[in-house]
Amino acid sequence: MVSIYERLDALNIALPKLTLPVAAFVPFLRSGNLIFLAGHIAKIDSKPWVGQLGSNLSTEQGKNAARAVAIDLMGTLHAAVGDLNHIQRILKLMVLVNSTPAFTEQHLVANGASELFAQVFGDIGMHARSAFGAAQLPFGSCVEIDLIAEVDA
Repeated sequence: MVSIYERLDALNIALPKLTLPVAAFVPFLRSGNLIFLAGHIAKIDSKPWVGQLGSNLSTEQGKNAARAVAIDLMGTLHAAVGDLNHIQRILKLMVLVNSTPAFTEQHLVANGASELFAQVFGDIGMHARSAFGAAQLPFGSCVEIDLIAEVDA
């Protein structure tokens, strides 16, 4: 069986270190076998990936931003559980897309994260998901995603 880390290596993905929040909350919280990850914003060159879909960013750029957020989420998930091979299931993503009122491709932007979780985790990476347009996100970021996962005991 191929480990999660072997799949990450095959995709040339290095997990980032845990980034601590800039406000009064924790980056993750475990309750029983569930891990709740706080929202992570898109970053490029370690800075917020600023922009608005439908204005100055394309759907493809948004999809790439969502993929980048998924990598950050996996880094936090690794910090939360110590070994991604203990993940039993990625249960739910909530994807917020900084977009104009006329932009209707939030679901396509969210696919950047969803497709990566499926590549890395296989069947257990298939999850429920919501994708919303938002008038603005923290720091002007183009995408924010939070995650719920199930971990073994």
